Amino acid sequence: MKDAYNKILTKIEGWWESLILMLPNLVAAIIILVGFIFISRGISKLFLKIVQKFSKNVAINKLMARVLTVIVMIAGLFIALGVLDLDKTVTSLLAGAGVVGLAIGLAFQDPILNVISGIIMSMREPFNIGDQIQSNGYHGTITKISLRSTRLKKFTGEDVIIPNKMVIQNPLENYTLTNFRRVDIACGVGYEDDLEHAKKIAIEAIENNIDHDSTREIELYYNEFGDSSINFNLRFWLNMSEQKNYLAYKSDAIIALKKAFDKEGINIPFPIRTLTIDEGSPLEKVMK
Repeated sequence: MKDAYNKILTKIEGWWESLILMLPNLVAAIIILVGFIFISRGISKLFLKIVQKFSKNVAINKLMARVLTVIVMIAGLFIALGVLDLDKTVTSLLAGAGVVGLAIGLAFQDPILNVISGIIMSMREPFNIGDQIQSNGYHGTITKISLRSTRLKKFTGEDVIIPNKMVIQNPLENYTLTNFRRVDIACGVGYEDDLEHAKKIAIEAIENNIDHDSTREIELYYNEFGDSSINFNLRFWLNMSEQKNYLAYKSDAIIALKKAFDKEGINIPFPIRTLTIDEGSPLEKVMK
């Protein structure tokens, strides 16, 4: 028992001596950690001031600031462990962090990509709340932009939530950004009509009845000989991007075009089918 007691006492004395020897390093490590806490806060505030000049998304700005704070604190922790001569512990932590990070990355690949896409969107600002866009086959008005998804209200009333990864990886049309839109109307006139006269009347109908962009030319192009008509495309521009106004002006243009053609006696043919009946057929006998 006495030998065991002496061994324990010797062990405790060794620990105490090691603690005394490590005390300066321990104090230095604590000072380093406390210093990095203040440094991380200062860097976070400075980062927010800078990034707010480029991004108006408060949620994403704060997330990026927190990520930067965590990175600075981890760097401080590794330096403090190095001061304590715990190099093996640092190596183990780095290896463990790598394995854990890889596992988390594989398990949460899509959510992480959505968040990264949200951050990129915040920096690039391809659209804002209230903009009318078309993305991934959906056409509507942006109602909410979060870190993971973009909420779209379709013109038919449905709410659509699109993951940010899909928004940034696919083509996107922003009708609000340019603040002007082109109206295209497909129509046709009869083969018996004067094409030059019909073109003149159609352009005048838009000029005199529709509040269009007068700085852009109204265009009419004949494009094909149809089954019962010679078809054309009529195009003009509007100084607006609202879908409701776009549809209203397109409707008014069709009405004005029809009235102008009716007044001038220009025919808008409907599809015609000609039936040829051979003599001696059952139908010919019935008609007789």
